[in-house]
Amino acid sequence: MTAAVSVRDLRKVYKTVTAVDGISFDIEKGSITALLGGNGAGKTTTISMLLGALKPTSGSINILGHDMLGNRYPALQKMNFSSPYVDLPWKLTVRQNLRVYGKLYTVPDLEKAIVTLSDELDMGEFLDRPVGKLSAGQKTRVSLSKALINRPEVLLLDEPTASLDPDTADRIRGYMDEFRKRHGTTIVLASHNMKEVERLCDNVLMMRKGKIVDTGTPKDLIRRYGRQDLEEVFLDIARGTGQSQDISAQGIPAQNGTHTAEEAAE
Repeated sequence: MTAAVSVRDLRKVYKTVTAVDGISFDIEKGSITALLGGNGAGKTTTISMLLGALKPTSGSINILGHDMLGNRYPALQKMNFSSPYVDLPWKLTVRQNLRVYGKLYTVPDLEKAIVTLSDELDMGEFLDRPVGKLSAGQKTRVSLSKALINRPEVLLLDEPTASLDPDTADRIRGYMDEFRKRHGTTIVLASHNMKEVERLCDNVLMMRKGKIVDTGTPKDLIRRYGRQDLEEVFLDIARGTGQSQDISAQGIPAQNGTHTAEEAAE
């Protein structure tokens, strides 16, 4: 396996609160990996550290062969991030926003790239409209287009289909999967939509109280927990009520519904 993202013993402490508690994982190049957990599980903090926007208390992050703590800028040029909860400049039009971000990433043939994304994400009718005049679903598509403007090698997505109607959300999921296959992009996806995760993701990292408590493909997790779908598995793990029916790959029995790499190493 060739890892695009490699994390070791990552930890973030805010005074007396441990938001991320010594997690380790690898994400294979060209894969889609879900980072799942309830509110307060540590997902957003982990993504912020992967982006270099938040300094870890300890541990290491390597992305595309670059140490994100010592020399993150070469990796950042090949990365991008999308969240419908992060606002773009409202007074600028969609096209103007994409120009700004495209120039930051020195995107070649930028105007053509903007038109291509506009066509692919069906933004033509509001491409020259101020972002502040858009609906929530339109803003979600614009946020995604901003994240794709530089054809990133590593793409971090936070709730990429939030506020979208079912038809548009389905189209966006298909588009993301096709984009990943076409460009070999590695995607890290944080989502509360378990059907979305089941459809798109090769692997799942389940977080609870700052730790990675279980991993596997969606189908493997559903089978191991004896559930009908990933949402039921999510509830088991988030509430600490379920138990995996298998032992971990390292031969360590699941405890309280979870088994972790940290436990296996002890």
